Amino acid sequence: MNLFEAIFTHDPSSTAIKFDKREITYGELRAETLKMAQVINSLRANRGDRIAILLHDSPELIEAFIATCSLGAIAVPINMALRLDEQCSILHNSGATLAFMESDSCNTLLTHAPEKLRSLKTVVSLPDLKRLLTDVADSEPPVFPAPGVDDPAFILYTSGSTGEPKGAVHRQVDIFYTNQTFCREVLRLTPEDRLFSSSRLPFAYGLGNSFSFPLLNGASTILCREKPSPDVISKIFSECRPTIFFGVPVVYNLLLEHHRSGKRLDCSSLRLCVSAGEALPAHLGEEWEREFGIQLLDGIGSTEMLHMFMSNHENDVRYGSSGKLLDGYEGRLLDENGEPAPAGSEGNLWIKGDSAAHFYWQNPEATTQTFVDGWVRTGDLYRRDSDGYWFHMGRSDDCFKSSGQWVSPVEVEGVLLRHPGVARAAVVEDFDSDRLPCACAFVVKQDVESDPVAFEKDLRALAAESLPRFKQPRKYVFVSELPYTATGKIQRFKLRQSLRAHAKP
Repeated sequence: MNLFEAIFTHDPSSTAIKFDKREITYGELRAETLKMAQVINSLRANRGDRIAILLHDSPELIEAFIATCSLGAIAVPINMALRLDEQCSILHNSGATLAFMESDSCNTLLTHAPEKLRSLKTVVSLPDLKRLLTDVADSEPPVFPAPGVDDPAFILYTSGSTGEPKGAVHRQVDIFYTNQTFCREVLRLTPEDRLFSSSRLPFAYGLGNSFSFPLLNGASTILCREKPSPDVISKIFSECRPTIFFGVPVVYNLLLEHHRSGKRLDCSSLRLCVSAGEALPAHLGEEWEREFGIQLLDGIGSTEMLHMFMSNHENDVRYGSSGKLLDGYEGRLLDENGEPAPAGSEGNLWIKGDSAAHFYWQNPEATTQTFVDGWVRTGDLYRRDSDGYWFHMGRSDDCFKSSGQWVSPVEVEGVLLRHPGVARAAVVEDFDSDRLPCACAFVVKQDVESDPVAFEKDLRALAAESLPRFKQPRKYVFVSELPYTATGKIQRFKLRQSLRAHAKP
């Protein structure tokens, strides 16, 4: 079964998409998707060709994605929030021959690095696309072939939180698997549900939240072109009345700050909130539930696995954990030597499940490192308790040893964030005067006018009360902001680079 057949089995009169004060029914979306497929055929795209989609979250993005995959071509959605050089790198790596773009992106992108865009033969701006959709009305109806079991359908690029993005190649069946696992086990959707995600469609988390989960279950998705700032999210909550909201920890923190500043957040329509992208600090989940009376379910997924493979569940929430392994997935923890980690200790997390990508596009070296005998090396350090809850200790590349013992940045950050004066925090490896490894904390203060000397003294006292000495930050750096990826993940490698750049020779 292809995506087109799987989605358009629902009541054609029910609402599929809420967008820009419009309600688009399943019947209308089906008709527009058919026209989108006719446009792609008219542009002579062949099976296996990569088709880039550089559009804001919109009905056109969804129509292009469904049509591309269902025709047997390979969709390459690209986030509009990425830098120009990142977008060019993805276009170059994917070898896309056709691209649908927002009007303001065409000239700037095509002139930014033309040497990287040699494979790109046809570019269709949004106004041109709308004209083509009208022109194809009398053309031959599209034929959607049954996909081969291993046929690539779309490429999703990793967020770049640890460096250069990599293109995880997925099949159509991977989408169906995430619907059968996380969506059915955790979300339990009904056609009355309305889903809104602050994470954008071109990323794995947002693609499930705003596309496959609602549309495969006859529910409604709420789309928004604008950047999901607290003001924008607040407006959508009050006007569109979502029943499920998806965000990343930094977004939930911003919404709490927004709410407490006097701009009340109306969460009365919500039955569930979900967090992913980075580990949700326990205090943040507890504060959200205390403030709004809605459980905040933290989980973990990855671009390689397409969506969540672990999650907290409604009425079974342990804040500070990623919840439990979902049915349909296996997990194991391995030590530095590739041996099973002792019970209760940290280990490198490996995951197995049928939603996994099989390889990275045009990157055999990274493929060999990540995809091993059906398992996927996540790059995350975890521990599992005796009750089956999994606790994220940080990225394997971000964790480090001090005094011969492992330091988890996530654990130290969780302690610092308990201080009411800390807005955000990130911990990375530094080196003391003897060149021995130690923790360094980058901190964004709630009150920029507060005395930094007294504030640092308070943080040191808090760390001393809560952490063993080897985990306590030796150095505090107060900054106005932290570097984030477009998906809301802290780029700790950039903080490490800044420390090295300012280190004395």
